[in-house]
Amino acid sequence: MTTGSEFLQRPSRQNVAWLREQLQDETVGGVLLLIAAAIALVWANSPWGQSYADLVGLQVGPISLHLDLPLGVWASDGLLAVFFFVVGLELKHELVLGSLSKVSQAVVPAAAALGGMIVPAAIFFAVNSIAADGSTTGWGIPMATDIAFALAVLAVVGRRLPVALRAFLLTLAVVDDLGAITVIAIFYSDHFSVGWFVAALGTFAVYAVAQRRRITSPLLYVPLVLAGWYFVHESGIHATIAGVVFGFLTRVRVDPGEREAPADRLSHRLHPISAGFCVPLFAFFAAGVDFRSVGLGESLATPVAIGILVGLVIGKPVGVLAGAWLTARFTRASLTPELGWRDVGAVGVIAGIGFTVALLITELAYETEPGLLESAKVAVLTSSVVAAVLATIALRARSRHHARVHAVDTADDDGDGVPDVYQDPPAR
Repeated sequence: MTTGSEFLQRPSRQNVAWLREQLQDETVGGVLLLIAAAIALVWANSPWGQSYADLVGLQVGPISLHLDLPLGVWASDGLLAVFFFVVGLELKHELVLGSLSKVSQAVVPAAAALGGMIVPAAIFFAVNSIAADGSTTGWGIPMATDIAFALAVLAVVGRRLPVALRAFLLTLAVVDDLGAITVIAIFYSDHFSVGWFVAALGTFAVYAVAQRRRITSPLLYVPLVLAGWYFVHESGIHATIAGVVFGFLTRVRVDPGEREAPADRLSHRLHPISAGFCVPLFAFFAAGVDFRSVGLGESLATPVAIGILVGLVIGKPVGVLAGAWLTARFTRASLTPELGWRDVGAVGVIAGIGFTVALLITELAYETEPGLLESAKVAVLTSSVVAAVLATIALRARSRHHARVHAVDTADDDGDGVPDVYQDPPAR
């Protein structure tokens, strides 16, 4: 295959507006996520720590529907379903209109994301296969990237990061989330029920037909989505899968006479809720590790913790860089002149921040093993902080160059509201 395409090229003007809106919501959500996680950690390690544990374990919901679940489970199964619905919308946009819509443009970032999933998982599996007291069950934990946490870091140290690198990070995160969703559906689901699964497929089919027929009434969609979520939950597949499927089935192209497509309309409404409420609240319920009972040093010395730490902090950037470089090498894709491979490596370091989805997979992998669960959570929290620090160093090292590229991307010397780089001929 020989594409000769340019990798990390500046996104189209139309896609830049979409990217900036998505990234702005995620940045705010990332700050709230960090605040929520910090509150959980302080509360769990305070003299009132037992009240935090009681709150997480408090069961609510109708018993007749088998939905009398702890609040912590509601956060992961319910709130994250909204998050994954938004992920489905983003994935559909990327595949139809964005950076994954053309094979020549998609092959390198997709390979980078794939490398960033395979290498960390392989490292975790290898570490825990060799160790006598290892557990390979959690091999999916270091696969995912937390875009909200990553963008919160960028908001502090990388405000002038070129839009091409931001788009690359978002693409990595979206593809990572797709990989994590697939792993959850196949490897971290149990008690599979064919009947409930077929019922769920029925709701997906009705949703798809309604989208094709341009039906817009929430009186149809709200009950349909709730039913689909419930059927998936009862089928034994993790309920968040329903969110991404419904999101992916939503129409993303604008019809004649429409101001915006259904996917954009839903994204505008739900993205702030997902980033600003659902994900932070999940972090609040998932991040409250009591270090007094587990011991930080002891927890980080387990094979599970070592596999997560090495997988996220080292495996992620190595996998992202190797996947991108090897694919570019064999497809004859070239880096855009404004950026270099060290910038790809820096994005790989940022991608090592695995917080939200990593915590979700941790709970699914070790829900029946409290000791390993706490150890894995400590490792996820620690590795995310370490990756954030290393990303800060990597970005600071290139801050002047990134500022120059950012200045070119945003320059509007003729004051017409359109950046000069998108004009032909350029205004300057």
